[in-house]
Amino acid sequence: MEEARLRHRQVKVDGNTIFYREDGPTDAPVLLLPHGYPCSSYQFRRLMPALANRWRTFAPDFPGFGYSTTPDFSAFGYDFDAYAGFLTAFADTLGLSRYALWLHDYGSQIGSRHAIAHPQRIAALVIQNGDIYEDVLGPKYAAIKAYWTEKTPEKHRPLEEAVSEEGFRHEFIGEVADAVAERMPPDLWKLHWPLMDTPLRRRLAVGLMEKLEANLDWFPRYQAYLRERQPPTLIVWGPEDGYMPAASARAYKRDLPGAELHLVEGAGHWLLETHFDDVLPLVRDFLARVHRSAQGL
Repeated sequence: MEEARLRHRQVKVDGNTIFYREDGPTDAPVLLLPHGYPCSSYQFRRLMPALANRWRTFAPDFPGFGYSTTPDFSAFGYDFDAYAGFLTAFADTLGLSRYALWLHDYGSQIGSRHAIAHPQRIAALVIQNGDIYEDVLGPKYAAIKAYWTEKTPEKHRPLEEAVSEEGFRHEFIGEVADAVAERMPPDLWKLHWPLMDTPLRRRLAVGLMEKLEANLDWFPRYQAYLRERQPPTLIVWGPEDGYMPAASARAYKRDLPGAELHLVEGAGHWLLETHFDDVLPLVRDFLARVHRSAQGL
């Protein structure tokens, strides 16, 4: 295999300039890494080099996030369907036809729709705090649910306030113990907020929260995909998560009884930041087994 080295690249996808990170040898099996909110491909900056001896990894910044361009609303839908379509176009542009897929946060909604549309591409799933079971949504959904129930300016205000530097900070460290929060680099919100602090990007971020209500209709479809296809799946989960507590992780076993589930004690939504050394061996071992099985070894 050729020498692995993290690269920072740009590519045109449907006319938009997309920033992405790539690591690993060109002849290695592929892991595709769609990111969560409020983040970008930056969240995988440690994982990619750590897997690069055996896996080729790709992490794009979605349109309107990170270092990718922000097309006008007339040119891009900024909903979960549009982002799922982008993920397909990104993979097609780079000639990726078979890969393991990481599902986290908004990336879990986007990636799951992509998997449903292209099940033959999915070699395996790694699920990190991505909710698809409505009955076990955490208490932090209260403000969003209040807006769903009563769409008034007053109920909408918490969504707008969340799209701020302080809102971003709370998303990263607002739910974990102080000792865990100390492991979280302030770069996560100090770097991401200036990138998101434009009228168009603030609007799309609030819009995605609004669209979570309609997204609930997709939950049974996600579950059916898992139940019918039974992809090899690793679940690594930070239970200190107000949106997606431990019950949200355990619910996957309803449809994927063979899934490997690890609840990482003390970790929250961003466990790759705070518990990386706990998670990495689990991911390496799982992906190695998936690859051996695919090779018939």
